[in-house]
Amino acid sequence: MLRAAASAALLALIALALAWELWLAPLRPGGSLLALKALPLVLPLSGVLQGRRYTYQWSSMLILAYLAEGVTRAWGDSGLARQLAIAEMVLSLAFFAAALSYVRRSRGAA
Repeated sequence: MLRAAASAALLALIALALAWELWLAPLRPGGSLLALKALPLVLPLSGVLQGRRYTYQWSSMLILAYLAEGVTRAWGDSGLARQLAIAEMVLSLAFFAAALSYVRRSRGAA
């Protein structure tokens, strides 16, 4: 269940990052290069889907950058961009919590 929650949150965060910067509320009309922020999220995707404990450990640190971006943009943006930033914060926290819980539970098995 924790793996499924982490996987779903990571996939949703990738989709949100792409949709946000390409279509929903890009910094520039027609999309922005900020959509490349989704690329680092793709790096741990395979390991998360396969349940690799080490991937959960380092990706839980990576996700904190997305939480920080969400907080910053929720504070400074308005309208749809603020709502998307809040969604990014929620998804980042969901992944972080699921990843840490998965690492804690799998510690006994290792």
